[in-house]
Amino acid sequence: MVRLPLTFEEVERGQRLGALLRRARGERSMLDIALDARVSPETLRKIETGRVATPAFPTIAAIADVLGLSLDVVWAEINQPERGVEPASSDRKARERLAS
Repeated sequence: MVRLPLTFEEVERGQRLGALLRRARGERSMLDIALDARVSPETLRKIETGRVATPAFPTIAAIADVLGLSLDVVWAEINQPERGVEPASSDRKARERLAS
């Protein structure tokens, strides 16, 4: 199976997901969270660092549950563009068309 390259937006979303999970984990050990979520510590590390930008839904659901995050919060957070970041050109063009 050939995997298509990730889009810029997917990479950014993966980075936001990783940052959210790191913040929610706080001072708790990565090992404890991973074991409680029944994922490997390596998987959690890759997600937190953005190396796995599109993790499987059950993996995220398990980690979010252990961290006490609702999936609604996770979804809202990872789909919010970074403040101060210019939207992608296709998004900007679509907004300009709607505004005119």
